[in-house]
Amino acid sequence: MKNKHLGSDFDDILREQDMLIGVAAVAAKRALSFQIEKEMKKKRLTKVEMATRMRTSRTAVDRLLDPDNIAVTLTTIEKAALVLGKRLIIKLA
Repeated sequence: MKNKHLGSDFDDILREQDMLIGVAAVAAKRALSFQIEKEMKKKRLTKVEMATRMRTSRTAVDRLLDPDNIAVTLTTIEKAALVLGKRLIIKLA
């Protein structure tokens, strides 16, 4: 029996299983959460301080830092970037 995935890349397999968008979203959110947490540590900001500067709740910061929570708004991400002295850059590749 011939393997139908032989020669396919992982994206092809995920696309075939209708999983590509979800997997890509989680990967992007994990990378973003990691970057934000790294910058917070560099600036010695606690979650409470971050929330105060963002004018939001600690719960919102927890969601932002949760690598598996992809339901974070661009507004929240932009606020975090500004507090950290960064710019949010979004591009299609």
